[in-house]
Amino acid sequence: MKFGIWTPLPHTIRPEPRMDHAVAEIKSCASLAGRKDGSFEFACDVVRRADELGFDTTLIAERFLGPDLSAWVLASALAMVTKRIELMVAVHPGMVTPQVVAKMASSLDRISGGRCALDIVNGWWMEEFDLFSNGTWIGDAERYPRMGEYIQVIKGLWTDSDFNFDGTYYRAHVRAALTGADGKVVIPDRGDIVAKASHLPHPPIYAASRSPQGKELIARHGDVWFAEYKPGYRNFESNIERMAADVRAMDELAATYGRKLRYAINPQVICCKTQAEAERLADEAERSAGPRDRMVNALGAGLVGTPQLIAERLRRYEEVGIKIMVPRFTPMMEGMEIFGTKVMPLLGSEAAE
Repeated sequence: MKFGIWTPLPHTIRPEPRMDHAVAEIKSCASLAGRKDGSFEFACDVVRRADELGFDTTLIAERFLGPDLSAWVLASALAMVTKRIELMVAVHPGMVTPQVVAKMASSLDRISGGRCALDIVNGWWMEEFDLFSNGTWIGDAERYPRMGEYIQVIKGLWTDSDFNFDGTYYRAHVRAALTGADGKVVIPDRGDIVAKASHLPHPPIYAASRSPQGKELIARHGDVWFAEYKPGYRNFESNIERMAADVRAMDELAATYGRKLRYAINPQVICCKTQAEAERLADEAERSAGPRDRMVNALGAGLVGTPQLIAERLRRYEEVGIKIMVPRFTPMMEGMEIFGTKVMPLLGSEAAE
């Protein structure tokens, strides 16, 4: 099994003092006077330690509207302070063109030594699209076809030296003739358009979707699907049964395209010395959560309990085909340390598979 960690950003973790202080600094507009941004240092500390503990990937979410740092800028900085961890950058179709994403991703892949990955997120916040993408928000009926074209263009630019694409939403012609400064027509090499990624055949593409249309697109073009489950940590048994059925269905769907997917989940983990303490914290979190608290909803994965119980449930996830875990913790650093030193060793060599 492979383990990941969310890079801590203001919108990706539950409130805790260090991040709250960093956000207050951002909102105050005060000069840092030579100091580095607090949220950046927090992110570096967590991801650097995750790298040391043996976590395999970090999800760097993108939130344009708000105090979060740019995911691409942050990923580039994290590449310089880590050695082996994969840098999974979230991107929103319609916000940044796939041509630009292909360029940025291959650049990150090369400077990190082949550690770039993408998380394709359709997005849900209309106000964010209105402000940062000049109003390219579209409805569900169009979002998934656009997402399919988005992935095709990115992968095409990475892998096809003669890539040409004419879609409903995007056009890309690698071999199109260009006119030089001397007036002569030249046909550029692919290397002049997008630097080749060092991760072959290309950086992996993660994606999540509950829509049948979205699932079909992921089965056809993606590499890793994030499985879904309903909220409530006491729903573990029904949720894992549902996820096992979903994995089988996605396996069948991917097979129709001659492909095989990998599967992941994004749980919120509460690990304590006693089961009673873990459940008390989970109950408190669920009682105080709002309807859109995605982090508390992620307790539905059922990873609440002692290190032994959590390790046992991780083995059950692996048995049904879910072999990538990308958890969040509260507090982030303390929870990750407990998970990395108390849970992962219980899985032994399995954790490196």
